Amino acid sequence: MESFAASKAGLWIGRVLTLLFSLFLLMDAGMKLVPLAVVTETMTKMQLPAAMAPPIGIIELASLALFLWPRTALLGAVLFTGVFGGAIASHWRLGDPLFSHTLFGLYLGILMWGGLWLRDARVRAIMPLRR
Repeated sequence: MESFAASKAGLWIGRVLTLLFSLFLLMDAGMKLVPLAVVTETMTKMQLPAAMAPPIGIIELASLALFLWPRTALLGAVLFTGVFGGAIASHWRLGDPLFSHTLFGLYLGILMWGGLWLRDARVRAIMPLRR
């Protein structure tokens, strides 16, 4: 009997998680490329120059492209893990609320890795879950 992760249902849940993650990151990166007041305010609050927003958006878009291409999905996920780690550290340093701000990168990482794990047998092979 095949495992849930290897089933059609598991594959489709992985695809849906990947779609949700990708749409959110596409919106987030896109907002950083357009001079929006909310992005400038957030960058100022994070004690970062507003001029850093576009390069961060480009890094996010490049990582998303790698993540969505099956042959480079693992590389994209690893790059995003670094980006999320930086975001978590930045929020922690500022003393932002733990569950809504600081751990948001962790939530995105779980969504991203969960979707990738469910849709890619190679990832399940290197990161097996055991009972």
